[in-house]
Amino acid sequence: MRRPPRGTRKRDVPLTEAGIYAAALRLIDADGVEALTMRKLATELDANPMSLYHHVPNKEAVLRGVTRMVGAQFRTVTLEEAPWPERIRLLATDFRTLAHRHPELLAYSFSHQPDFIQPDDPFWTALTAVVAAAGVSQPEVTEIAALMVAVVVGVLSAELNGSLQQWASLKAPGPDAGEVGPTDADPGPGEAGQEGPDQDRMFRLVMDTLITGLESRLTAGRDGQDVGRR
Repeated sequence: MRRPPRGTRKRDVPLTEAGIYAAALRLIDADGVEALTMRKLATELDANPMSLYHHVPNKEAVLRGVTRMVGAQFRTVTLEEAPWPERIRLLATDFRTLAHRHPELLAYSFSHQPDFIQPDDPFWTALTAVVAAAGVSQPEVTEIAALMVAVVVGVLSAELNGSLQQWASLKAPGPDAGEVGPTDADPGPGEAGQEGPDQDRMFRLVMDTLITGLESRLTAGRDGQDVGRR
C-alpha cells in the first residue's frame, strides 16, 4: 500500500506541547530559527497545521517553550563542598556547553528573549546560591549574579555569531603599526588566522577575570573599605 504524504497521515500519538517543542528543537538545530514555520513543524509531526494551534498560539510561543525546555536540561551543580570559584567556573562551563549544543536556539534567545532566564531556572538558582555562598551580601546577590550572566551571555553571543573570533584576530596597535609588510612576529595574510583564537582559553580568561574581580571586592569589604552602593 502506498504511504500517505506526511501531514495527512493519522497520528498514532496525540499532539502534546512537549512533543511540539521537541520537534521544533530538531528543526531549529538543523536549519535555524528563521527557517522554522508552523507548517514545517506540522509536517515534522505528521499533523494538520491547524491542530498545532490547539496547543500553541504562534511561532513565538513555540520558541519560548523550546527555550524553557532546553533551559530545564541544564545540569545543576552539586559540588556544595567545593570552593565557590570552582563552582562558578563549572556553572559557566556547563551553560556554555548547553549553548554550543543548541547554538541556533541560544543565539536567538540571547538576542530576542530578555526573559529567557527565569527565577526558577536551574542555572539561575544555582548561580545565586553560589554567589551568596561566596560572601556577597544578600541585597547584592541578584545584582552580582545578573552582571555575571550579562558578561557570560555576551561572550557566548560573540562566540556563536563569530564576532569573538574576528575581534580576537585583530592586530593590536603598537610601535610598528605604521610599517608595511609582515615581520617574523607578524604573519602574512596566508598564515594569520588559519586556526583562529583558542575560544576555550578565552572563556577561561573571562571567568578568571570575573572571579578575581569578585574576590577583590569581597576582600576589600572584609578589610573595611567602602565597596557598598555608591
